[in-house]
Amino acid sequence: MRIFSCIQPTGRKHLGNYLGAIRGYVEGQDRGDAVYCIVDLHALTVGPDPAELRRSLYDTTAILLAAGLDPARCILFRQSDVREHTELCWVLATVASYGELSRMTQFKEKSAQHKQFVSSGLFFYPVLQAADILAYDTDEVPIGEDQKQHIELTREIAQRFNARFGETLVVPTHRIPPVGARIQDLQSPGKRMSTTASTEQGAVYILDAPGSVQRKFRTAVTDSGTEIVRGPDKAGITNLIEILSVVRGVDPAAIEREFAGLGYGAFKAAVGDAVVEYLAPVRERYEKLRADEAGLEATLADGAAKAHAIASRTLARVRAAMGIGAPG
Repeated sequence: MRIFSCIQPTGRKHLGNYLGAIRGYVEGQDRGDAVYCIVDLHALTVGPDPAELRRSLYDTTAILLAAGLDPARCILFRQSDVREHTELCWVLATVASYGELSRMTQFKEKSAQHKQFVSSGLFFYPVLQAADILAYDTDEVPIGEDQKQHIELTREIAQRFNARFGETLVVPTHRIPPVGARIQDLQSPGKRMSTTASTEQGAVYILDAPGSVQRKFRTAVTDSGTEIVRGPDKAGITNLIEILSVVRGVDPAAIEREFAGLGYGAFKAAVGDAVVEYLAPVRERYEKLRADEAGLEATLADGAAKAHAIASRTLARVRAAMGIGAPG
């Protein structure tokens, strides 16, 4: 089974990124042939400073390796190093409709935020994401809940391509973790934790100092009740229960039983302590890895060579099916 997923290099990586995606990447190495891509081309849609983009790409690479990605057990590469992604994006754009792309929730939300200038790259973002996935004959894509619409579009594009040109592309499925797929903002538990939309106190970053992590959980917004149970009217407490259950690797019901009758203060402190302990090995390994930029580049280059070998075969099939390029 081929597993593929990608992550943006921009912005500080937070607990939601870790629990909703990165830990799934690590587990994927034991479940199949894992391919992971750091999507610097996608990042261009937000107009990053070039020097900052390169720094954040190294930051992200070091975090992924510190979290447990092993280049001997997976392929880890930089998107722009494998040019098949951009060619396949254009090809797939010819079988994706304007209506499909204009209905994408993330495009509508982000274009509303940037009314003065809406990049066409933002509009085509889902097609490039489809190309990322389909280039690797992907069977499974581990995602957070907010990416489900994008995977459905990828499936639709692949199925339409196959219907027109013959069975050429593998139609992937998604994998959403049952708990931890959507970690909420600690200060506004009605919305998900975000690199761009959360306040400093609302997001717990992977590289935060232990004292900062504990402080953020102590001040997390809960509700006016006292029971430590999940419920539609208890978004803050539900979020904390799910975080602790993932970090400890237990069922959320076990957390509810353990803290039954205790106050919110003790519970929030326990969650903060558990998250500090959970992230400590990553933070420690990160410092050594991040200092070796030459080593990070070597890892990405090796991964790109392996990724190119797979993607070039897929693109050769696509070209032959569509009748473009020199005949094979």
